[in-house]
Formats: sequence, C-alpha cells, structure tokens
Amino acid sequence: MSRNYKFHNPEGVYFVSFAVVEWLDVFTKNEYKNILIDSFHYCQKEKGIVDDIIVIK
Repeated sequence: MSRNYKFHNPEGVYFVSFAVVEWLDVFTKNEYKNILIDSFHYCQKEKGIVDDIIVIK
C-alpha cells in the first residue's frame, strides 16, 4: 500500500490488504512479527485505529 492513501472519513469502514514483495521471509522470525504487531498497537493507541481482525500467517 502506498503512503499516498488517505482515509478521510474517520467513521468509515475500510479494508486494507498487504502483500509481501518477492516472498521475502519477513514473518519467519518472531522479531519481525513483533515489529509489525508493535506498529499495529502504536496505531491503535496513538491514532485511534480500531481493527476488528488482523491475520498474520
């Protein structure tokens, strides 16, 4: 997802999907998974983002 995307309606419902480029082994180490999870927690706390579900395979 580009950094250019903006969500203008704070009451809106959005679907966001991400893909791993060239299937890099980003999620094979817990260290990398934890960075992503910490980022989600930061966005929830500091930006008021509410998520109903997050799936990390």
